[in-house]
Amino acid sequence: MLFLVAALLLLGVTLGTVAHVPLGLTAVAAAVIAAWLAVFALRERHARRRGTSH
Repeated sequence: MLFLVAALLLLGVTLGTVAHVPLGLTAVAAAVIAAWLAVFALRERHARRRGTSH
């Protein structure tokens, strides 16, 4: 339950910050995060195919 409260609080703070940041900067930040997640997913897929965990 505490984890859920902390996650919702963090989400609220993040969305509050995004509301005050220019749209271009928000789009750039979203693209950077998406690229980071894509690289992470590809590395994990590659590691599982080799049968190792890093």
